[in-house]
Amino acid sequence: MLTYFRQRYPTRVEVDKNGKTFEVPLPDPMLDDRLHMALSTDGRHWTALNGNQPVWDQHMRDPFLHRGPDGLWRIVATGSNGKKEDREKYGPTCLYATSTDLIHWKAEAYLHLMKDVRNESGALVRNIWAPEFFYDEATKEYMLFWSSSFEDAGWKKSRLWYCKTKDWKTFTKARVLFNPPYSVIDGTLKKDKNTYYLVHKEEEFGATTGERRGIRLATSNNIEGPYEVFYGDLNKGQIAPTITEGPSVMPDPLKAGWLLLYDYPMADRYGISSSTDLKQWGIETDIVIPPDARHGSVSRITVKEAEALRKAFGK
Repeated sequence: MLTYFRQRYPTRVEVDKNGKTFEVPLPDPMLDDRLHMALSTDGRHWTALNGNQPVWDQHMRDPFLHRGPDGLWRIVATGSNGKKEDREKYGPTCLYATSTDLIHWKAEAYLHLMKDVRNESGALVRNIWAPEFFYDEATKEYMLFWSSSFEDAGWKKSRLWYCKTKDWKTFTKARVLFNPPYSVIDGTLKKDKNTYYLVHKEEEFGATTGERRGIRLATSNNIEGPYEVFYGDLNKGQIAPTITEGPSVMPDPLKAGWLLLYDYPMADRYGISSSTDLKQWGIETDIVIPPDARHGSVSRITVKEAEALRKAFGK
């Protein structure tokens, strides 16, 4: 099951040689920042549910959806709401929602994950982007992680942060998870054997740095790091083409190995690559992705669950 929102970007941000930011208009923009779903049996050819229309009328971006060990489905997603005075006092939020059947959802809370964090000037962060979670079997805790920045734009000098919770009501103080020598967003985490693989987007671009908006990899033997950037031999270490973002990693349903899904946000299309070792990737060319899909996450579901979704949301 692929869960995503839909968008065609209105502009592409660029930075000139003097460091000035400007925007380049893109054609035919659109935004439907609600939950969408698609199904596949091979991980390469995806069929949208509900005619590629939302399956839940709740505003969100970058939805990350997974089932916990307790059987409950959970979503965390980019999206601020709640009381204005709380946002001014505690900073931005992310959405937290739950479901027992993938059809009926409940918005549980808008989480102020960075409320206890300030910069040297005492200011709050400006954003909580693309939150995800990973269940730590060793500690029986959920680790939430996301990107945040204190700058005037979420992509500037961004770092990946994390906190932990056992009950989704109390959370540890947020700490930096990943602080590479570049701005970073869109982290996703997989464990294979004794290694944690942190797939993420390097968010560096402009006349002085060159175009470096692409997917990278970092590894660690500890879920909380430190993570070491994998630079590889090709494409300066990027494991997907430029310009790409919103990575999601899943076991390959057809053979031993992995699939990496990502979107081309400025080109309005999706991409899929495959790997046997999570480090060396080759682009899959025979793929089908619902139009305008952005920043998806992938979950494995049962045949019974798939049949229930088809019944609820049509072909």
